[in-house]
Amino acid sequence: MPVDALFRDDFYLARCDAVVTAVHDDGTFETDRTCFYATSGGQPGDTGIARRADGSALALGITRHGEGKDVILHVVAEGETPPHPGETLSLEIDWPRRLKLMRMHTACHLLSVVCPYPITGASVGEDESRVDFDMNETVDKQAVSDAMMKLVAEDHPIYVQWITDAELAANPDIVKSKNVRPPIGMGRVSLVCIGADSSVDSQPCGGTHVRSTAEVGPVYIGKVEKKGRENRRFRIRFTA
Repeated sequence: MPVDALFRDDFYLARCDAVVTAVHDDGTFETDRTCFYATSGGQPGDTGIARRADGSALALGITRHGEGKDVILHVVAEGETPPHPGETLSLEIDWPRRLKLMRMHTACHLLSVVCPYPITGASVGEDESRVDFDMNETVDKQAVSDAMMKLVAEDHPIYVQWITDAELAANPDIVKSKNVRPPIGMGRVSLVCIGADSSVDSQPCGGTHVRSTAEVGPVYIGKVEKKGRENRRFRIRFTA
């Protein structure tokens, strides 16, 4: 059954109570609501624990989607006993890991502002992320790093606005990704906006992000790789 994905309206919600609605043969289970993000759009799903009524905790691996985007599967770690349908759990995200992914995902958006080229691929990681662009220009990675850090230092607000599937279809140019289209079919699509009145950027994205560019913290471009005649791969890293 469709889940109430609480993270879509509150990226900072780290725990919630939920009722198990289905348990599958592989041990994965669904709940009526969740704050756990499922792997999608280059961002890994959340890990954490599910605390039972007796206080014991089930370790949870990387959350993923089921047959559709409206199905979120919690993955019980190897050796753990899955819950049973109807059981009430307290779902708790590994918050330090999620926060690093939120900072990194937001950094990818800042890079797309500094390098306004079509995106051909992306992968968000805890310590390093990559964004591929359809471009053949030679770039100075230090200049790109400096431009990203300028946006970080300016402390622009980051927020979400919702548009309908029809509005997205009527405005296809707002999508920066060349190969991956935002998920539709759920009635609404989230626009991640940076800056007052989207003055810095606005793009469809279903991932999780921090509240301001300042929260991204110190980042830099570690490497720019040539991945074809018209493709460049930028690797974003946190400054130690």
